[in-house]
Amino acid sequence: MKKRVLLRTLVITITFIGGMLTGVLFSANIANEKTVNIKQAPKSAIKPVTKELPKVEKSQSKVLIGYVQDFRDPNVVDYSKLTHVIFSFAHPTKEGEILLNGDTALKNLRTVVSKAKQYDTKVMLAVGGWYHINGGESYEYFKTAISNPASRTKLVNELTSIAVREHLDGIDIDFEHPHSKADADNLALFTNELSAQLHPKNMELSIAVYSKIHAVTLTEIGFVVYEPTMFQDVDHVNIMAYDGQWDDGYHAANLSPYPFTEKIVNYWADLFDKNNLPKEKLVLGVPFYAQPEDPKIKQVSYSAIINQDPANSTKDTVSMNGTTYYYNGDATMKKKTTLALDHGFGGMMLWEVGLDAKGPNSLTGTIFEALNDSNNVLGKYYSTKK
Repeated sequence: MKKRVLLRTLVITITFIGGMLTGVLFSANIANEKTVNIKQAPKSAIKPVTKELPKVEKSQSKVLIGYVQDFRDPNVVDYSKLTHVIFSFAHPTKEGEILLNGDTALKNLRTVVSKAKQYDTKVMLAVGGWYHINGGESYEYFKTAISNPASRTKLVNELTSIAVREHLDGIDIDFEHPHSKADADNLALFTNELSAQLHPKNMELSIAVYSKIHAVTLTEIGFVVYEPTMFQDVDHVNIMAYDGQWDDGYHAANLSPYPFTEKIVNYWADLFDKNNLPKEKLVLGVPFYAQPEDPKIKQVSYSAIINQDPANSTKDTVSMNGTTYYYNGDATMKKKTTLALDHGFGGMMLWEVGLDAKGPNSLTGTIFEALNDSNNVLGKYYSTKK
């Protein structure tokens, strides 16, 4: 009996010990197996490979458009802060051809395009302007070209051709200014035809317009006429809210004071509301030059004013060259930018970037920051009409 008990006890003990050893060995094997799996696992199982996110086009944003004249050194342009550079000017002939100001202008245009691309800044070519390369005002040349269907189509084709050939992002129309209903109708036809050529190529079309407000009476001016439906065909309407000094004689102080600009903004905002046009197309233009009280003295650039004394950036008038100059300083530019945005405008336009000061007193920088400080994001892309 005792032997059986001892034998049974021995068997149970051996079985128990064996089970423990088996469990330990099994656990060790599992642990070893896990260690091997971790070491042999592909890196993607530990740290997933970062995949490039799909590019999403930026939403429609506020624009900062700067005109630059064809004789300027392309290096003076601060492309990093501009959404668009408008190279000025191509000159229309009465037959519908276009002229550039020699090889230098073409070389500068190509340099502007090259530099702008580095910052995703768009480049457009302006056609028209106040003065014509062949002398006198450009009005008669432009008017004749767009009044005849054949020359109008030729001008459209010429502009489209140079835009494609020079890798431009669009064309800006600067017809100064339609004086009659016939002018307005022909300009609308020209704009529509040019739009039909540019937009399918993913190019933009803008138009520079007269302020339509008298700087002295602050009432609507009737001698410049536009057909409102024309604005359906453009992406930007660049309002030239300056040069009021010529209204009712010569008054330098009326260059572009804030009350004058306020009336202009209200006029264009109301016009677009009444015609069910998107106000985001409206772009408020501001001057980068100063008007002398003595008309015998030439205008000066904002850069010249700052070079005399950087403190002039806080003012709107300065005494130089024996006269008083009127201009828009830093605070006024901020105020005008806020005014435009508060009325639903799409951004700001500068005439002209070659006149700006460098460094911390740059008006381009001031307006850029004012746009960024708003609830709207300044971007490099603008949705074109399809």
